[in-house]
Parts: sequence; C-alpha cells; structure tokens
Amino acid sequence: MNKIQHILIVDDHPAMAYGTKFILEQEENIQVVGVATTGEMGVEMMVELNPSIIFLDFHLPDLTGMEVAVKMRELNKDVQIVIFTGIDYMPILNNLLELGVCGIMSKDSSEDQIRNMMRALKEGQSVIPISLLHQMRLSHPDDDLSSLTDEEINIMNQIVKGATNEQIADEIHMSKRSVDNYVRKIYDKFGVKSRAQAIEKFLQIKR
Repeated sequence: MNKIQHILIVDDHPAMAYGTKFILEQEENIQVVGVATTGEMGVEMMVELNPSIIFLDFHLPDLTGMEVAVKMRELNKDVQIVIFTGIDYMPILNNLLELGVCGIMSKDSSEDQIRNMMRALKEGQSVIPISLLHQMRLSHPDDDLSSLTDEEINIMNQIVKGATNEQIADEIHMSKRSVDNYVRKIYDKFGVKSRAQAIEKFLQIKR
C-alpha cells in the first residue's frame, strides 16, 4: 500500500488555495491536511500537522516565501517545499535552491502541470520549469539588473546614498507607502531580507 502524502497549502488567495487543494486531492494517496493564509500560520500548521509536502505562495501578507521557507527548513529539514509565484523568480532562484526548495511553479500552471509536479515529488524528483532552465543557460550576472524597473533602479540608487524611504518619497514625488511597496518588490527580486543585503546585491550587479 502506497504511503499517503500529507500536504499543506500556504496561500492568502482562497481561489488559488482551494483550487490547488481540489486538483491535488484528485490524485491517489494525497491528503491536503490544511490551508494557511499567512506565513506565520503556515509555520505553526507545519509544526502541528507535520506535512511531507508544502505548496508555498511566495507573496504573503506578513512574510515573503523566502522567509517562510527558511523558518520551515530550520524546523524540519526533510519537508519538501514547492514555491508558487506570479513574479519573475530568476533573480531569486539560487537562494531558493540553496534552501532546498524542491519545486518552483508559476501561478499560471495548468492542472496537468500541478499533477505532474505532484507525481514527480512523490518519486523524489525536483521540478523546475523548462523556460527557467533556458533562462539559466542564457543569463549572466549583468542581466540581473534588467529585472528591476526604472523606478526600482532609481530607488536603489537613493538607498545606496543612505536615503530613508520617507526621504526617497519626497525626492521622487511619491507616497511613502508606494516606496515601501517598491522596496519590498526589490527585496523579493534580489532574494534578500534587509537593506544592507539589497545594497550589497545592487552594487555587485552594477560592477
């Protein structure tokens, strides 16, 4: 008898979370044991429910998928983590792989792609989209800056000079909240957690 795979879904979009749950539970020996809507809730449910596989949204209300994955791996080094994301994940790929993430999927993935991902995981395989492998083959370090928009590059140049988000907002005539959102997107693209790390990454790319 095949072992039942217990799965936890961490996604703050109900349609995505329960749509994924429905697709997964059509497969044999699959049981979705819980759905969490925040990163902290996901970590708590992982400890409580002990799933073997976690489908993790990269953008959550409280934490990034990177931060959640780090916490989960610290608590359970054997859990398999699949990242679901709607962003360009090329800039953060190395960070995800270093964490031991075993799968990366676009939120635009079809039902068949999700099922194929699940079957591969059950066989102990990692799954990365072919399109991403092509990008890995064609890219080089200087390409990374192209992942930033003009606004994000402008904001990073201000950050390097030591400006706060409030000062940047005044300088470029934008609300502080908008600047905060841009900075968070930059962190996600760089796969970093702090201002210092973002500056270091930005300066490395500009060399």
